[in-house]
Amino acid sequence: MVLLVFLVLAGALAWLWRRVDTLEREVVRLRDRAPMPASPASSTIPAERQAPVETVSPGALIPAPSAEPVADAPTAEEEPEPWRPRFDFEDLFGRLLPIWAGGVTLAVAGFFLVRWSIDAGLLTPPVRVVLAGLFGIALIGGAEVAYRWRERVADPRVAQALAGAGLATLYAAFYLAGTAYGLIGSTFAFIGLALVTAAAIALSYRFGLPSAVLGLVGGFAAPALVGSEQANLPLLTLYLALVTTGLSLTGRRQNRGWLGMAALAGGLGWGGLLTASEITRTPDVAVLGAYLVLLGAVIPAISGGEGRTHWWVRVVASGLAALQLAVLVQQGGFAPLAWGMYVLLGTALAWFGWRDAAMREASATAAAVGIALLLVWPSPAVGMFTGVSVALAAIFAGVPLAQIWGGTGRDLDFAQVGGVALGLALAALWQFGSALPDSPQPGMALALFALGCLPAAALALARLSPLSPTAGVRIAAEAIGALLAYSAVAQIAPQDALAWIAALAAAVLAWRWRQFAAASATFAILAALWAVEPLYDWLLAGSQALAGVPMKVEDLPSVRMTGLPLLPAVVGGGAWTLFAAPAVARRITGAAVIVAAAVAAHVLFRHLFAALAGSDFVVTGVIERAVWEAILLGAAWLAATRNYRGVAIGLAVTAFAHFAWFSLVLHNPLWSAQAVGALPVANAVLPSFAVGLAALLLLRRWLPVGTPAIRWVLDGAIMTVIAVFALTELRQLFAGSLLSSTPVGPTEDLLRSLIGIVLAVGFLLWGARTHERSWRIGSLVVMVIAVLKVFLIDAAGLEGLARIASFMALGFSLIGIGWFYARQLRAPVQ
Repeated sequence: MVLLVFLVLAGALAWLWRRVDTLEREVVRLRDRAPMPASPASSTIPAERQAPVETVSPGALIPAPSAEPVADAPTAEEEPEPWRPRFDFEDLFGRLLPIWAGGVTLAVAGFFLVRWSIDAGLLTPPVRVVLAGLFGIALIGGAEVAYRWRERVADPRVAQALAGAGLATLYAAFYLAGTAYGLIGSTFAFIGLALVTAAAIALSYRFGLPSAVLGLVGGFAAPALVGSEQANLPLLTLYLALVTTGLSLTGRRQNRGWLGMAALAGGLGWGGLLTASEITRTPDVAVLGAYLVLLGAVIPAISGGEGRTHWWVRVVASGLAALQLAVLVQQGGFAPLAWGMYVLLGTALAWFGWRDAAMREASATAAAVGIALLLVWPSPAVGMFTGVSVALAAIFAGVPLAQIWGGTGRDLDFAQVGGVALGLALAALWQFGSALPDSPQPGMALALFALGCLPAAALALARLSPLSPTAGVRIAAEAIGALLAYSAVAQIAPQDALAWIAALAAAVLAWRWRQFAAASATFAILAALWAVEPLYDWLLAGSQALAGVPMKVEDLPSVRMTGLPLLPAVVGGGAWTLFAAPAVARRITGAAVIVAAAVAAHVLFRHLFAALAGSDFVVTGVIERAVWEAILLGAAWLAATRNYRGVAIGLAVTAFAHFAWFSLVLHNPLWSAQAVGALPVANAVLPSFAVGLAALLLLRRWLPVGTPAIRWVLDGAIMTVIAVFALTELRQLFAGSLLSSTPVGPTEDLLRSLIGIVLAVGFLLWGARTHERSWRIGSLVVMVIAVLKVFLIDAAGLEGLARIASFMALGFSLIGIGWFYARQLRAPVQ
């Protein structure tokens, strides 16, 4: 099993070396192309044959001798072919792998040497371990010899392979002696592995990549290789901290960013394992907390680096450290010490963020985790919760405020201040209060007001400094401040007054302080949220009414629900739309306000009408609809006089649509039980149809004249309304108030045909007078319907003189209409 592990590590090492070697050759090639004075060596040896040696010393790059002719360097005019890494079988299996395979073989030989000496019992255990150590030291010594004679060796990988084999042998010696065979104690084995790790880190400065990789792998594997059941947590965390810090600084010094990332990953991995082991003792909590602070804040800050990759490393490292500390706080029962370690992490991140702007995202990540920890805190004491919240606010909101004041703030700082304030408020309400308490809570109100001052302070400080936050950040800060201020008021004000408080705040801000349009919009939205319940009740009753179920007053919101939650939404939204809304949003919000106002007006009208005339749908349905449609039409005319043409058209369309669907289709008195009154003509049918006809005439005036299709549709609707009105009044003469109570008789049926003929003549005369072809076409349609009715229906029910008179009247009418229509068609030609 151990041999397999070594083979896997050897393969990984060879793969890493292959990549690094390719990159180094590319760097050398690019350097040779730079306009710099060429050294004698570089002028005689091609760049692609140079094998660089990984070392800090400038003289480490020693070229290998070559008998090939010198290649001419590309001139400025010549564009060299771009170099691309490619697979070369001979290069891989002839030049690279043999040397690395030899190093791995030597490491395996050292491993088997230790194992053979133990199994054979040739020497005492101390002597065996010493001999294995001497073999590893001898390999490292050989690496030093190869490095010093690099001119003769002419390949830096020989020294690197010997050094790697020596380090691997030392690791194997201490592992087998301490764990597999128990020849030395776990403490001595751990110390030995730690010393080998330190040596690997040190040797990486001389021999390069293999030593660094072995130091990385062996350093983090050493605690697991020891296999002690009772680990000394302070000593273990100290060791891991030193290894992680050393490897991170080594990666920065050698310009190997991946080494620092891998070291952080290993350190945080061990942190996760230790955290998962249920740390509860106070000293262990302190030690592990300090270790996580080091990994989450200190090492990412001192490792440096720029670019998106390093940004992600800092954010992820701080986030993982914060999460592990959060688990530690939970395991410690949310004790002050555990919270203190988390506050220490936040303080460190805030400090490094103050010095380096690249660390501020890490601080924001820790702030989010801390607020989440407050939310899951089970049954916290008020004093303890307040202290922790104040500490988090001071660190994660106070420091960004100071940076904004100093002129070094960014959009992230504004967002962090607002997010921390909102998060702490949510945590406080979740743990101790309610957004709408049953009794006044002045303490909670004071806390929420103080938190609401944080984003307000950020905006105020930005005005005093040269900073100018983006529009989105400023809107978010204003919205959060307004929301927290309103939440504070909600803790002490009566609930019935909260909707009006939000509406009045929105109106005052929109009217007097238009620069706070986002705060005004927030208050308007809060006022609108109060209107959700009455709007839902109205929409539920309205949807049923659209399906034919009469809308009863009992199904509508009460007058109190309309006056308290619904009207404030209209006031707040209307004020913001008129004074503070941008042009892009004004039409949308204006339409929403008009709809809400129409709903409120409809609810109040229904309650008032029911109080005055009763709520019997059969008796009052027709006149109630007529009055409501007249109100809508009056509002449309008023809007038209104020040059709100779009609003006027919308209200007029709504009035006619209400008339058409409810009075002509669903609840038409001709087939629905709707009382219209006993008097002929002067009954409820007249105002009902008059309102519908007036809506069509106003739309005909207001809509664009240059749209003939709309004009034809409106003219057809007008003729339809007139025809249905005439038939309805005729039916009232024979049936009385309830038109559907008695069947239609022969006389009434014959009069219907006569009315059709009369209407056709009237439409034709009106079309001739106004020169509107739509009315002439409409007269023909009505005449065709009347003729078909006479021939197909009326003739079957008449006999004798009545049938003769009917056909004679129809014939003369057709002749007259045809003669008149022919004259109208010839008139333009003449």
